[in-house]
Amino acid sequence: MAESEVVEAIGCGPALSIPRAASHTMREQVFEHVRAAGQAARADVTRALDISPGSVTSITADLIGAGLLRETTGAARDTGRGRPPVALEVVPESHYVVGIKLEERGVSGVLCDFAGRRVAAQVLPMASGKKSITTILQQCDLLITDLAMQSGLDRNLIAGAGIGLPGTVEATDGSVAWSPLLKETELALGQYASQKLGLPCCVDNDTNVLTAAELWFGDARDMSNFAVVTIEQGVGMGLVQGNRLFRGLRGMGLELGHTKVQLDGALCRCGQRGCLEAYVSDYALVREATTALDTRPSGALTTRALMDALVAEARAGNVAAETIFHRAGRYLSLGLSNVVQLFDPDLIILAGARMQYDFLYAQDVLSEMRMITQSLARTPTRVEVRRWDSSVWAQGAAALALEALTARVLVQEWVA
Repeated sequence: MAESEVVEAIGCGPALSIPRAASHTMREQVFEHVRAAGQAARADVTRALDISPGSVTSITADLIGAGLLRETTGAARDTGRGRPPVALEVVPESHYVVGIKLEERGVSGVLCDFAGRRVAAQVLPMASGKKSITTILQQCDLLITDLAMQSGLDRNLIAGAGIGLPGTVEATDGSVAWSPLLKETELALGQYASQKLGLPCCVDNDTNVLTAAELWFGDARDMSNFAVVTIEQGVGMGLVQGNRLFRGLRGMGLELGHTKVQLDGALCRCGQRGCLEAYVSDYALVREATTALDTRPSGALTTRALMDALVAEARAGNVAAETIFHRAGRYLSLGLSNVVQLFDPDLIILAGARMQYDFLYAQDVLSEMRMITQSLARTPTRVEVRRWDSSVWAQGAAALALEALTARVLVQEWVA
């Protein structure tokens, strides 16, 4: 998914016309179909949702009256005899949301309108290391102000925010049990952020928000089942099933990095042994690199510098460095095989900052994944690599904010 496609794609949101959850009202379904299509004629909505023309006419009239949809001339097929083509589209300036990605060295944010179009983007750096939530939210507050100023928008018009961060996150209430970025544990981040930032905030694991970016803005919008596996400081996984983001019972499922690949194996930063990320993530490879490159952990090299040096040595033929990546790749192939066996996705997307290290997804890694996977003569699961920047993660967080805001505007405020 190239960044230009993320920013400028027509329409946003899951593109498949499939039965929605019982909690989605018909008003929501009509609105979401129009937003996903970018523009849609009333007849298109009728066919896609299998409802009567009269219902579509009534619902869209309400949405137009509320300032959420508008008519526009375009390439719609609802022409009628002697009439110009008329389509419906979302009124983009009716609402705005912010998406924020928290990471070790800063906060990244995007401002999106109600049609899902990116209006502004910004990155604010921070010192590395764990930080208090107060420090992080101060930067988030500055970020939102900068985004509003950059777009010439009154900050008070921003109606919601989505926040993505690494760690164990319960998306239902925005609580964070643990994050490598935070000094605090067992933190009610969603509630605290809403108070400090002055707008409703939803919080999720950063891999889930990246998966949401692909589902809402990327090439997988019309796919019902796919997985995203990220390799950065840790190993994360997001899963879409039935064209919807799957999180598990409490929103904390799919911790691929903490599935066990070796009993009594390497020590993971979570405190347990044998986790996948203890063999594949940054800190695992750096732990090995300090020996392979004869560099002590107390030395001046940063994690990134050590990783770059390790890659350079591997590409130059250093056997020890090559062995480190080969071992990590074998464990990654085991993890990916488990994903296929458990979920049978149409596609696995490998993403994250470490996708620059092609040793981790070399052909022999993918070949081993397929070799150890029970295929039963099926077509092998496709594996693709994405090299996204931080703004795409933030745009996925904006998608979560759009989803929450849409439910609030089209259900709660409507009823009230």
